[in-house]
Amino acid sequence: MTGTHGPYNAFLDLRQVPVAHAELGPLAGLRLAVKDIYDVAGYRTGCGNSRKFAEGNAASRTAPAVQAILDAGARFVGKTQTDELAFALFGQNAHLPFPVNPAAPDRVTGGSSSGSASAVAGRLADIATGSDTGGSIRAPASFCGLIGLRTTHGRISLDGTMKLAPSFDTFGWFADDIETYETVGKLLLGRDPHQHSLDRPISLTWLDEMVARPALAGYAAMKALVGTVFGAPATSTEHFSSSSDELYWCFRRLQAKEAWGVHGEWITSGERDLGPGVEERFGFGRAVDDRTAQAEKVRRLTFHGELSALLGKDGFLVLPTVPGPAPYVDSTPEEFQAYRERALHLLCLAGLSGFPQITLPIGSVAGAPFGLSLLGPSGSDIALIRLGRKLLDAAQRA
Repeated sequence: MTGTHGPYNAFLDLRQVPVAHAELGPLAGLRLAVKDIYDVAGYRTGCGNSRKFAEGNAASRTAPAVQAILDAGARFVGKTQTDELAFALFGQNAHLPFPVNPAAPDRVTGGSSSGSASAVAGRLADIATGSDTGGSIRAPASFCGLIGLRTTHGRISLDGTMKLAPSFDTFGWFADDIETYETVGKLLLGRDPHQHSLDRPISLTWLDEMVARPALAGYAAMKALVGTVFGAPATSTEHFSSSSDELYWCFRRLQAKEAWGVHGEWITSGERDLGPGVEERFGFGRAVDDRTAQAEKVRRLTFHGELSALLGKDGFLVLPTVPGPAPYVDSTPEEFQAYRERALHLLCLAGLSGFPQITLPIGSVAGAPFGLSLLGPSGSDIALIRLGRKLLDAAQRA
């Protein structure tokens, strides 16, 4: 892992190795970029860290989810940059030139699937794989004007993938058109196990209140579009038995403790040159004791049941993906942290529940993309993509 290449710093500068793909199939002719936490036969998996790259061997087989896309005809065009060990939200790996957000070059791409989002937004790839543990599909998609689905936890294989926090990790992908997105979705997901129609939009006041003031008008316009397509969301002031802050800390503690459990031994076994922020987050996980973690697991189970009851068989949440457009590249550390905390209050709901959430590029603020999310019951991934198609079609007609 020596650097990046291309106009947006999206791709890693690696020795090119031929990667076989089918000549025919539903994705024939499309270009595939792969986040560098997924194994691709013939390539080392660097996970955004030069020490990890140097210590690794070339993969002997490609991660099954990536292989399925290749077997459907997509052509591999390179591995993309990721934040270190996929444990960041803004796409600023301290050891590499930052990926550029083609949709808003003065703002961040989002991470940790930073290079993948940049590659698709910059039309260097048609499909790019990413992952979503805490928001690494949804945030970059919102920031870069793309479609991004956090899939139902456990529904797509993560074999051949670097783990971060296994009870939160999910496979995801980016595209900028819904036709391609749905084709990949049907390929990887098959038929939804959740077979009931989603026709009851729900809006929670406390989620809407997470939108930052400059984005309020943009969010209102997106919700108005939802109303024209699906009917006005039923607005509720209902809170769960845990507050938004308690859910945020539940997510933070459990994710970080799991991440330390996966990577702690490697981190402490030598000099790892972890960048600022990443090292602190692993340190936070190291400090979470077992008693605290057990209490948070109980809170998580309770929340899962409450959200499931709220949605029922036919409901879906309408919510802002993140608080607003991407932060500026030159934001201060304090500004980044404030945005991160506010964003994770929104992003943590799907992670704690394991439910699917799609973000759709139908809004903008000051010329920068701002996505709207739909969150559905477990196993309703394809249904969410199809709801997304209806919204995007309506946005194009508007």
